[in-house]
Amino acid sequence: MNREEAWLLLNSRIKNPRMVAHSLSSEAVMRKLAVHFGEDEELWGLAGLLHDLDVEETEGNHELHGNIAADYLREQGLPQAAVDAIRRHNELATSEPRTTLLDHALAAGETITGMITATAMVYPDKRVASVQPKSVVKRMKEVKFAASVKRENIMECEMVGIPLPQFAEMAIAAMSEIAEEIGL
Repeated sequence: MNREEAWLLLNSRIKNPRMVAHSLSSEAVMRKLAVHFGEDEELWGLAGLLHDLDVEETEGNHELHGNIAADYLREQGLPQAAVDAIRRHNELATSEPRTTLLDHALAAGETITGMITATAMVYPDKRVASVQPKSVVKRMKEVKFAASVKRENIMECEMVGIPLPQFAEMAIAAMSEIAEEIGL
């Protein structure tokens, strides 16, 4: 599966523009992480782009989310490493532990995109480029703000050896590069 095929697939299954923007943000962050680690940028990007492929189908059922997408994507020929990371990005859907660099990076990368987006939305200009890494770190500590975000998932960045402020900076830079596409 290439990026164009993945994009068409995403748009055939995800109708909510905010979810499409989240998928694009996750893809950008995963590509930046792949370059940082010297990993396969295309593979990591596809995992980021397609990680929530079943989110509308599973309608918030966390025990299914990730599993349906992973099974479908395996049938479509997505490499097993990406399939496994997609299944494991949601710790409620599987008892399989995250074991690879890609697993940890996807859990952290897709979660921090939501934190950055939410942080940008409270700023007057609503621009991701205005978000500072320290703001993301601060917001993580606000119980009400981060109630829907699993702090443990963002802290997966430490499992890959990147301190949270540096991880936030890298993710903000990645999202800033596609700000027009994602509407931020």
